[in-house]
Amino acid sequence: MKVLVIGATGTVGSAVAGALEGSHQVVRASRRGPVTVDLEDPFSLDALFDEVPDLDAVVCCAASGPLVDLATAADDEIAAGMRGKLLGQVALARRALRHLRDGGSVTLTGGTFSAPLAGGSLGALINTGLEGFVRNAAGEVPRNLRINLISPGWIKETLESMGMDSAGGTPVAEVARAYVEAVEGTAQGRTIRP
Repeated sequence: MKVLVIGATGTVGSAVAGALEGSHQVVRASRRGPVTVDLEDPFSLDALFDEVPDLDAVVCCAASGPLVDLATAADDEIAAGMRGKLLGQVALARRALRHLRDGGSVTLTGGTFSAPLAGGSLGALINTGLEGFVRNAAGEVPRNLRINLISPGWIKETLESMGMDSAGGTPVAEVARAYVEAVEGTAQGRTIRP
């Protein structure tokens, strides 16, 4: 399969691309690099599919959302937080569905908090929105295409790089396996929590 991995320079994206490369042709894309894309720029998304045709799968690991204080965040700060992770991934999925080969798959990235988190309300809104989008979009996709969402919690290696206790984090290799299973498997409309 020819698989496009967006966000391939990040911790998760790099691990996912590496896990897929043993069995598939992987095209790595990010904001910087030979294949560039920005989820917040629709023209960038259109150009991406012109540059990388004949895909069997698209995996998005580029999505992140800010922690914001609900009481003090400005409306434009909330809108900006939704633009990349939620609306950017929806825009990516819509374009991917038009360009993928029959039977292909789209795998997006959500997230989850094991407990309520200060500043996490916007993230919870975005992640819940992605879950609903994927669940419902699965019934609308044509040509035996599939769409799923990986919703990891904290990544062990990310917590370590931030100097935080990593005991509750999931190793990135385990998270990468969930993406590989979504690409290679038969799941449809699911939220997968590694």
